[in-house]
Amino acid sequence: MFDKEKLDKIKQDQANWNENKVGKALSKFPERKKQFVTGSNQEVERLYTPADVAELDYDNDLGYPGHFPYTRGVQPTMYRGRFWTMRQYAGFATAEESNKRYKYLLEQGQTGLSVAFDLPTQIGYDSDHSLSEGEVGKVGVAIDSLKDMEILFDGIPLDKVSTSMTINAPASVLLAMYIAVGEKQGVSSDQLRGTIQNDILKEYIARGTYIFPTRPSMRLITDIFEYCSKEVPNWNTISISGYHIREAGSSAIQEVAFTLANGIAYVEAAIKAGLDVDTFAPRLSFFFNAHNDLLEEVAKFRAARRLWAKIMKERFNAQSPKSMQLKFHTQTGGSTLTAQQPDNNIVRVAIQTLAAVLGGTQSLHTNSKDEALALPTEDSVRVALRTQQIVAHESGVAETIDPLAGSYYVENLTNTIEKAAMEYINKIDTLGGSAEAIEKGYIQKEIMDSSYEYQKQVESNERIVVGMNKFQIKEEAPKGLLRVDPSVGELQKQKINELKAERDNKLTEEKLAVLKTAAEGTDNLMPYIIDAVKAYATLGEICGVLREVFGEYQQSVIL
Repeated sequence: MFDKEKLDKIKQDQANWNENKVGKALSKFPERKKQFVTGSNQEVERLYTPADVAELDYDNDLGYPGHFPYTRGVQPTMYRGRFWTMRQYAGFATAEESNKRYKYLLEQGQTGLSVAFDLPTQIGYDSDHSLSEGEVGKVGVAIDSLKDMEILFDGIPLDKVSTSMTINAPASVLLAMYIAVGEKQGVSSDQLRGTIQNDILKEYIARGTYIFPTRPSMRLITDIFEYCSKEVPNWNTISISGYHIREAGSSAIQEVAFTLANGIAYVEAAIKAGLDVDTFAPRLSFFFNAHNDLLEEVAKFRAARRLWAKIMKERFNAQSPKSMQLKFHTQTGGSTLTAQQPDNNIVRVAIQTLAAVLGGTQSLHTNSKDEALALPTEDSVRVALRTQQIVAHESGVAETIDPLAGSYYVENLTNTIEKAAMEYINKIDTLGGSAEAIEKGYIQKEIMDSSYEYQKQVESNERIVVGMNKFQIKEEAPKGLLRVDPSVGELQKQKINELKAERDNKLTEEKLAVLKTAAEGTDNLMPYIIDAVKAYATLGEICGVLREVFGEYQQSVIL
């Protein structure tokens, strides 16, 4: 972008500036630190100039929004056409309670639903299972059967909303329930819009809500890819998630690298299953975290977009532009929230919202100020949603596309993250891919080392967390927190008993038996799971049949 003569002059001028101006300033006012680093411990230089982006080629490295390599965005007009989808991740207690919260959020201007499920649902157990005791409805809504799903979306037309469901190991079952609810509402499956997370590899890495071993889990995922490409064409069949990798303690570079490495594994599995890359790849989506280092986060999103476009084009020979576009949802960083001085979290979330928007996200969830303490109250959820709305309508950052492009620092950092992430991906390739790297504990150890380094920095006050290790105040115990009634578990058990007394149990057993036979073979399992769901088989019954056939995953021990 600059000729050699100009670059040489800039370098010489900078050397003179360092020697004369900076040297004198430092003798009077030493800098605050010996070394400045990003949130991911990448060194930050005092000043960036064209010399730091000398190799940048505008056409090949940046280009235009909606055009390869999509560094500047996946849509030609981005937010000038329409804002990102504003989702608030919600769900707690019973389907009835969560339904009320969804309607409240839609009334407040939310433009998409995002469903949180409780832990028993996430690991395929009904609320009356002994392992569910004490966890029913605590961190999300309890969904035991199609009957609960019907209540959850009662009065919410599924042809009018886009729904994201954070569900992984039993994703096929919850998607089947959603399809069945749509059918009962008179909404055909080709009208349904939304996303299931459906990303099992990051569960093995960072989150832990897995059920089945790697191979059958990948089969279920590719079955969903195939089924939805024909029957639910507007559905995003996976949300390949860096969010939980970052929550576990990874750096921004590791978040990009391990997320895209998992994406590569899913594409390879689908191709191996006989699917054409341009048939399923356009419906792949991604899910990233937004932390407090605003400029590093913006660079991270841009680097991820460019790197994925190159991977799909060069590694998988994708032909469709949509196959090369990294479309992503963002959630602000849960691990950055502090229980101390929770009002400070409003500011953190605002910074993270800016990072996501400046980075070109397609949808966004903003955390609430009290989430380090409990599930959010209605008031705190409203403030979190208003944060998105203020950024959208008042900040001006959505008026032009990729407004930080051309910043010498942001472009340099984008290049740095892309290069470092690619080095990780190459290393994972040498280990045999993501699944093998997970089995060997490589990815988990890299994250643990990063997390440990961060914690040391906080404890030594090398990294300041306002209100926690500096600027503390004496605080009273928090009041007005949302608490889930312990009776929810008993209520769900009662609902299951009533369901089993009312349904045609013979039909249910027949559908479960057919599903078991199909699981033992090679058929696509989605039609069989949908049939079982419509016969009001419970989540636990369906997952129980699959457990019998597939077994359960055993976590590797990482030392």
